[in-house]
Amino acid sequence: MRTFSALSLMLLAAPLQAHPHIFINTGLLFLVDAQNRLTHVQVTWEYDELYSLLVTEDMGVDSDYDGQSTPEDVAKLTGFDAQWIEGYNGDLVATMGGVPLGLSGPTVPTAQLMDGKITTTHMRAVEGAPEISGPLSFKPYDGTYYTAYDVTLPVEVQGRSGCDVALNVPDLNGALAMTKAELAALPEDMDMDAAGLGDIGARFATEVKVTCSAL
Repeated sequence: MRTFSALSLMLLAAPLQAHPHIFINTGLLFLVDAQNRLTHVQVTWEYDELYSLLVTEDMGVDSDYDGQSTPEDVAKLTGFDAQWIEGYNGDLVATMGGVPLGLSGPTVPTAQLMDGKITTTHMRAVEGAPEISGPLSFKPYDGTYYTAYDVTLPVEVQGRSGCDVALNVPDLNGALAMTKAELAALPEDMDMDAAGLGDIGARFATEVKVTCSAL
């Protein structure tokens, strides 16, 4: 994630590429209040085992190498991926009825290590707490495709009934083939933004679509 830690330098220095280096299983919890307003979304990230190992070694966590977190480990891990640099969108793009939704930075972070994988959560407030008046679309993805997000964890709506959740999964093989062909045609010293590929990760993003019935 876009943090100030030494580990984040790996993410900030993403060269032209067509494959990710970090894999995250993702879940979302949408919080709706009594006035049918979308107030917050809680994001869950479950990191792959290799990246989890890099983090635990870097932070001095899991000294007994059992793949489980102690209370001391939890204290160290909590918030490690919630120190975002200015301008970082949290690898989450949201709209309602096609209109962009603003999201706050991360709050109320949690973390744990279980079976060798770090799982964290953070809460993001929805700016203006808008009343739900159209389909919600949330896409977790990294524009550089250094990190790959797979929506395999629960996606739920809390606070109201009558909402359906659908996942629109992209054609990953087709997107990868197209991307590799484009990158192969570019000079090696050209960065992704200059090549018009600064948001290349959108091609690989799963769209979480929430449609709620009228009250």
